[in-house]
Amino acid sequence: MATVTVEVNGRSYAVGCADGQEERVGILARQFDTHVRQIAGDVGHVGDLRLFLMASLMLADELHEARQRLENGQGPAEQDGPVKAPPPPAGDGVAEALNAVAARIEKICQTI
Repeated sequence: MATVTVEVNGRSYAVGCADGQEERVGILARQFDTHVRQIAGDVGHVGDLRLFLMASLMLADELHEARQRLENGQGPAEQDGPVKAPPPPAGDGVAEALNAVAARIEKICQTI
């Protein structure tokens, strides 16, 4: 088993992976970091755990949409980059941002 050090939101993490998968883990970590930083920029500092949760939900949403498109015989979605997080809410925005992500996931689940 190999170990890769990845950086997410300015912090380093050691991650175990199968031998030969180090580069892929690095690529995935950079993708995750992009989402975390985007959300942090939108909602401000809410703690790593909440940022990671929100970024994970956004990635799960993208994966779900991609699977739905494949199941429906459609190709990849036309996009200009990663799915954007909801606009930043007023105030500290943590609860509102989490509610926005939850609402988006609930809407997707209704189409299943």
